Amino acid sequence: MPQSAPAAPRTQPIRLALLALGLALAALLIPASAGAGQTTKVVAKRAPSQALGETVLTTTKNRTLYSLSAETSGRFICTGACLSTWHPLVVAAGVKPTGPAKLGTIERPDGRTQVSFKGRPLYSFAGDAKSGEANGEGIRDVGSWHAASLGKLAMQPTPQPQPTPEQPYPY
Repeated sequence: MPQSAPAAPRTQPIRLALLALGLALAALLIPASAGAGQTTKVVAKRAPSQALGETVLTTTKNRTLYSLSAETSGRFICTGACLSTWHPLVVAAGVKPTGPAKLGTIERPDGRTQVSFKGRPLYSFAGDAKSGEANGEGIRDVGSWHAASLGKLAMQPTPQPQPTPEQPYPY
């Protein structure tokens, strides 16, 4: 009884084409997943500041976050003794900070990674003893310190009296 020829020669081109397709797809996925291993951490939240009439960024422990007007474009003014009053909000290297606003990071002169908002490094103030305080607002030294604002608080509508049967008009 004669043996039939193996089917491998006919299917080999198909297998090679499938292998090439698989390798091409894998190569396309590598750049998309390169940043996927980056750790994220929630470091800030939004909170209303009645004293300022604004919604501000705070730490996860409700400490108001501030920026210094003179610190722009990676230029750090608050170093040395300043850091005993203004505490940098820092994260571990490689951590992407997240919160209610677009946050970034800047490398400090001491090598630590500081969280930034609108390109400015963020700090908490030692003079804020309680949650929600904003005692650092407007302090001037080598620039002006301001709470990291997300916008004005929404005005609450003034309740209007409703007409009653005895008084059909509210005036």
